[in-house]
Amino acid sequence: MYDFQYHKPASVADAVKLLADPDAKAISGGQTLIPALKHRLNRPTAVVDLSGIAEMKGIRREGNAIVIGALSRHDDVAGSAEVKAAIPALADMAAHIGDTQVRNRGTMGGSISNNDPAADYPAAVVALNATVITSKRRITADEFFQGMFTTALEPDELVIAISFPVPEKAGYAKMRNPASRYVMAGVFVAKTGGEVRVAVNGAAPCVFRQGEMEAALGANWSAEAVGGIKQDATDLNGDIHGSAEYRAHLVTVMAKRAVAAAG
Repeated sequence: MYDFQYHKPASVADAVKLLADPDAKAISGGQTLIPALKHRLNRPTAVVDLSGIAEMKGIRREGNAIVIGALSRHDDVAGSAEVKAAIPALADMAAHIGDTQVRNRGTMGGSISNNDPAADYPAAVVALNATVITSKRRITADEFFQGMFTTALEPDELVIAISFPVPEKAGYAKMRNPASRYVMAGVFVAKTGGEVRVAVNGAAPCVFRQGEMEAALGANWSAEAVGGIKQDATDLNGDIHGSAEYRAHLVTVMAKRAVAAAG
């Protein structure tokens, strides 16, 4: 690692002040930043540890929504009674992220802020039409994710919590690379207030909505309704682990499984 200053603020306001330095980096679970620092791929002048900020923690129900603090770890989400009761698909998603070590360190806020193409949570945020609550504003799911490792967040803006409307139905399925366990293609389906949303992660540089599947499920909520829909392979990821065409095929397969899981 290169040398850097270490800060551990106790409030969002103090953290935002420290992040006014364009070369400072925030850290929550550290699942991406720590490896980057170890390999000298990132050279921040300061690392701002968010783990001591109480207002970014906790999971609670507010009316017809589940509000999850940005510092909630994957294991917290997986084991939350509130999440299990209201959005079991989200709890199940969290329970299958990475391995035990990752689930006990990685955070929801860190995951969506990083917006790795293979991350699970972006699909849940988009499909459930969640609202990302930051230190400055509220951002809709469709506005938040903008491209590979790119979000609507400004340099000194922090995700404080994510508010998920409670759906009528929801399900998630993914195909993981058998070696790395990273998602090759995942699909989260949800029906909330009569609106159907289908979000795809892993298959492309950024999470995206599958409009044709949304229309089909809106007319007929069944695995068969999406079984005949072929995902366009244009602009999908392709590498030694799977071609764009393979990932396009996986989108249809995972969509069918996600609908079946949702019931």
